[in-house]
Amino acid sequence: MPRKTLKSILPSPASLRRQGHLDVLGEWVYEGNLWHINRYSASMAFFVGLFLAFIPVPGQMLLAALGAVLLRCNLPLSVGLVWITNPLTVPAIFYLSYQVGALVIDVPVKDVEFALTLEWFQTGLLRVWKPLAVGCVLCGLFFGSLGYFVVNVLWRIRVIRHWRRRKAARRQRS
Repeated sequence: MPRKTLKSILPSPASLRRQGHLDVLGEWVYEGNLWHINRYSASMAFFVGLFLAFIPVPGQMLLAALGAVLLRCNLPLSVGLVWITNPLTVPAIFYLSYQVGALVIDVPVKDVEFALTLEWFQTGLLRVWKPLAVGCVLCGLFFGSLGYFVVNVLWRIRVIRHWRRRKAARRQRS
């Protein structure tokens, strides 16, 4: 992943400090290492963000921020990737996770009819929570790891191309 592209997409700590929206979190949120973009920080941020995107808990963004702080990776990238699960993608993501979990723990797949009611959460969720939880963790680990390795490989390819171009340019000048 090109550093310049990521830097153009992500906000800078200075601009966020001027806005003051993150001041309630304290000074630690502006620490330079959490905003620095290198191969490790970008690839680990992809792991954190994609893993937590598959975990169905409230406060995913806060957990992604905590994960970024603990693993010393890029904070805005890990928090932003959590938004892969949004109202449009949640049904497909959690259905896939449920299917994977049911397959892994060898539970027959049930037709789940979701209703946004308290009764469904008391009865319907109890029937599917184990395969859903297992599937969410496994899918999160798989897609987080996939994101980590893809970013690592793309970053490396980009650096190698850059080195080759510089080497060719030096040969032409000689």
